Amino acid sequence: MASQADDSARRLDNLAGLSQRLLDMAKTRGATQAEVSCSEERGLNVSVRMGEVETVESTRDRGIAVTVYFGQRKGSASTADLREESLEATVAQACAIARYTEDDEAAGLADAALMARPLADGTFPDLDAWHPWTIDADRAIDLALACETAGRDSDARISNSDGASFGSGDSLSVYANSHGFVGRERSSAHSLGVALIAGQGEEMQREGWYSYGLAAGDLEDAHSVGRKAAERTVARLHPRSVATGEYPVLYAAEQARSLVGHLLGAVSGGALYRKASFLLDHAGKQIFPEWFSIVEKPLLQRGLRSAAFDAEGVATRESALIEDGVLARYVLGSYSARKLGLQTTANAGGVHNLDVGANAGDFEDMLQRLGTGLLVTELMGQGVNGVTGDYSRGAGGFWVENGRLAHPVDGITVAGNLKRMFADIRAVGSDRDARSHIGVGSILIGRMTVAGEQ
Repeated sequence: MASQADDSARRLDNLAGLSQRLLDMAKTRGATQAEVSCSEERGLNVSVRMGEVETVESTRDRGIAVTVYFGQRKGSASTADLREESLEATVAQACAIARYTEDDEAAGLADAALMARPLADGTFPDLDAWHPWTIDADRAIDLALACETAGRDSDARISNSDGASFGSGDSLSVYANSHGFVGRERSSAHSLGVALIAGQGEEMQREGWYSYGLAAGDLEDAHSVGRKAAERTVARLHPRSVATGEYPVLYAAEQARSLVGHLLGAVSGGALYRKASFLLDHAGKQIFPEWFSIVEKPLLQRGLRSAAFDAEGVATRESALIEDGVLARYVLGSYSARKLGLQTTANAGGVHNLDVGANAGDFEDMLQRLGTGLLVTELMGQGVNGVTGDYSRGAGGFWVENGRLAHPVDGITVAGNLKRMFADIRAVGSDRDARSHIGVGSILIGRMTVAGEQ
């Protein structure tokens, strides 16, 4: 629930006032352009293990970052100290750095014409991201303990716990620049999770579950989180390997979003202008099946990454990233856009909410579509080459026979090439994992190399 004495508006006004003072200081020192980001965060985090409290941490953080431009020379500095002399020193340091850097033809603020425009009252649309929780440490500990206890008590095969944790926090931020743009944002986030251990000795398996949301009411019940963690853990007992070969592979929803992450890395401006992407010069080209789509929805109500403007103040809008299997655009901020001779896509600071279209049903339907093959529920390692697209990662999960889980699997590697993997996607399920701003269900790939037993 929200605080009855919500002072966020006053605090945001203070941050906006501070931002303007810093911009004025930069202008006085001769900067031709400047931008300021100010933020305040506060949170409560607790952890428990085996029924005992391990940590209780209350945090309050502040951050102030100043960037100045002298023509196309850039300098940045930051501080957390609000004393006047510290603020003056921070601006002075940024200006000194700018004066000693080389000209960069891509440097500068985003174009003024692209700035988001506020409503008539000077605010931006409320995207329902502000749900601070006035929870105290005792209640937070109770939730974590209840979650762990539910997991430990739900199955006799649960032998130990790696602990449960609860976190709750909120943040306020203001971005302002010398175009006259001032954008205020506020958001909250809460989480509850547990990791459990089943079995004994060399037969032990570890697994868990967590819940995440912007509002307290978005979280799963503590007992439900614990029981789901237990179910997932005992299901991993007595794993086997599989014979090395080529098989269809189904990525569970929580792992499928990593495939979208690899796509984002390849179409991001930094990788493209450095020529370090396997999708270089692929805008407008078919890289997925014709039915496949990804739409960015930054203005989604209560979206985990909703925002009316990006980290440079550029107005966001709904737009396709993949349309009919074709790469519709790249993911750019103003700097990378200028390096590429393009225009920003309002993605300074990253993507917002992505909606990956489904062409199939729920998880059971996806298992039927898989038929006989590998279900991946865990990925390990970082064996992905962003330049070539070569992909090789340690994995665990389940072997599936005729659409039914046959036995758990671990100690294997799944390998392929991302371009071929993307083109060979057979289905996307409707079983979305709601805990990420990448909204995607399970993904079925027609064939990959699975390295297990020889």
